[in-house]
Amino acid sequence: MDELSAYQGGMMKALVRLSFLIAVMATTFLLSGSSVRAGSDPLPSWNEGPAKHAIVEFIRATTDPSSTKFVPPEERIAVFDQDGTLWASHPIYPQLMYCLDRLPAVVKARPALAKIEPFKTALSRNMEAISKLPTKDLIKIMAAPLSGMSVERFRADAEQWLETAKHPRWGRRYTELTYLPMLELMKHLRANGYKTYIVTGGGQDFVRVYAEQTYGVPPEQVVGTLESVSYRYDKRGRPVLIESAETLLSDVDAGKPEAIHLMIGRRPRAAFGNSTGDRQMLEYTTSGDGARFGMLVLHDDPKREYAPQSLYDEAKRQGWFVTSMKSDWNRIWAFEQ
Repeated sequence: MDELSAYQGGMMKALVRLSFLIAVMATTFLLSGSSVRAGSDPLPSWNEGPAKHAIVEFIRATTDPSSTKFVPPEERIAVFDQDGTLWASHPIYPQLMYCLDRLPAVVKARPALAKIEPFKTALSRNMEAISKLPTKDLIKIMAAPLSGMSVERFRADAEQWLETAKHPRWGRRYTELTYLPMLELMKHLRANGYKTYIVTGGGQDFVRVYAEQTYGVPPEQVVGTLESVSYRYDKRGRPVLIESAETLLSDVDAGKPEAIHLMIGRRPRAAFGNSTGDRQMLEYTTSGDGARFGMLVLHDDPKREYAPQSLYDEAKRQGWFVTSMKSDWNRIWAFEQ
């Protein structure tokens, strides 16, 4: 009987301790849950306003099965321009800076280029004159340093340049000059089942070097201006892919929706751009059936970034949302205090 009483007493104490532990765990869970809810804003770098509300509501409505705007997971595609939409593109595109740094070596091997345009202007390093060159000439400049280089060598060279090259205004690496609000937006879309693609006029191989580490976008979800590659063998007889200066696909203007069709195969549900080069991509995205979303990033904060760019009037006519850097973003850069 004494043994039974001792056993029952021990069990009672164990139950009390277990109840206490469960109560503590429940309290901790509730507190942590309320703290997560209190700080669960997926877009903390965005000021409260129409732009932020529109984004959050679009994502909520298109991922809620009970909503009339529900979009099946396989159709959740969001496309982003890069230059001026995801990172700083002034005074000239970062990839163009890379190519300007590599151009003297190209001209040394092919001296005749120094006497013809657009290479003559590019060698002058007159950034104002270079920025006024037409897109087709900029593509020629960006393609020239790649010609004859293996894909692996180009990747290694681009990685090295990105590690050392710095923006002339901020003195920081170009991959540090990504817009924090847009990174938050991409992350929020992915958290809700969207695939985020970069659709850029920049060279596809160049952007693929850093896209995953910088934006969380894998290389297979980068669509850009595409140069030809050829299959060859190196001196050891191993197969290699060699870059060429021949442009297969110019991913600007109407080339963007064309590239989206060729490389993605689905009309996006959401598109984000900042310039006239993104107009057709925004039109193509927002003209489809069902829930659609188009947004223009307006550069109107010369103090923290740069002066206004075009397409604002077009955005208003088309019913696209406009994000003002000055009014809608409380932070632009991750390093901003």
